[in-house]
Amino acid sequence: MLEIFATWPQEAREAAQLVADKYGEPDEAQPSQLVWFNVGEWKRVVATRAFWDHQFPAPHHDSVESVIDYRVPPEMFSALAEFDGSVIARRTMGELSATCHDEEANRLALNLAHDIVTGERDVAGARAYYSTEFAGARRKTATPYMERLTFVQQDDAADPDARTITETELKEAAADGKKKN
Repeated sequence: MLEIFATWPQEAREAAQLVADKYGEPDEAQPSQLVWFNVGEWKRVVATRAFWDHQFPAPHHDSVESVIDYRVPPEMFSALAEFDGSVIARRTMGELSATCHDEEANRLALNLAHDIVTGERDVAGARAYYSTEFAGARRKTATPYMERLTFVQQDDAADPDARTITETELKEAAADGKKKN
């Protein structure tokens, strides 16, 4: 792992080191990323060599993704994207993730994403609360949404969607394709 870190930019190396310090050696190590599976409350944590500038709620770099099992209704995807561009829902896989500098900020983002999905907060309220907790962490005051996930992860979160083409239609399309060749 040390050889990999040596080639990473400082912004990404520092964030990845926080994960390594907490969880030890990664389960997978590649020059572009390190992956830990089933650590803490996470399905996986991915630290990447790449990092992205992020201005919300204050300038920082995103390079550590924390992933949980969580079903997001399709109608809530836009609200989550409006809340924080570093929160990603993967419908088919049944995953929700946040990418930031550390797992505490990811926990904060995911707790607020849950609040949005359940209707406890609207986007503006979630963004305002995120800013309050983020500043609180800097002041060393209590930050409950950064300490732990405030909800239970879902076991069966995958959403395979609904079939729209019948087996007969697939066979007919394949037969039509053969006729054209």
